Amino acid sequence: MSWLGRLLGEKPDEALPLYTAVVTRARAEHWYRDGAVPDTVDGRFDMIATLLAVVMLRLEAEPAGGEPAARLAERFVDDMDGQLREIGIGDIIVGKHIGKMMSMLGGRLGAYRDGLAAGDITPALLRNLYRGAVPADAALAHVRTSLMAFHAALATTPMMKLLAGELP
Repeated sequence: MSWLGRLLGEKPDEALPLYTAVVTRARAEHWYRDGAVPDTVDGRFDMIATLLAVVMLRLEAEPAGGEPAARLAERFVDDMDGQLREIGIGDIIVGKHIGKMMSMLGGRLGAYRDGLAAGDITPALLRNLYRGAVPADAALAHVRTSLMAFHAALATTPMMKLLAGELP
């Protein structure tokens, strides 16, 4: 943050390290190559939203996790707003698209929360990551196994490390 920002009372973007780590993880080639996630704008959005949902569920598990989760959601909105503008979506309808994206993120949070509680995230993956298309068994197994391992590793990662963007 610049000295002028500090002078004017701007707050640092505390969610940026964690959000950046989530996006970096979502861009990993194995999701698209081994997991057959479509390497498209929608597929990349879906992968970011999936990992973001898993991280937000981890934050929810902490007594003080609500505020960091909310800041992470705000960072997501800011990023998606910029991405939409970059691909040419005009000011008039950006808000509508952002509302839809937030609804999609909320739906994923619920679907993955339920799937994790039931011990089977396959229906959530098929609906939310693959958008109803059925990938090859090996691809689905790769994504499912990778996400479950990520979820388990997050559970043992201290909150301070997460907030610093140190994902397992």
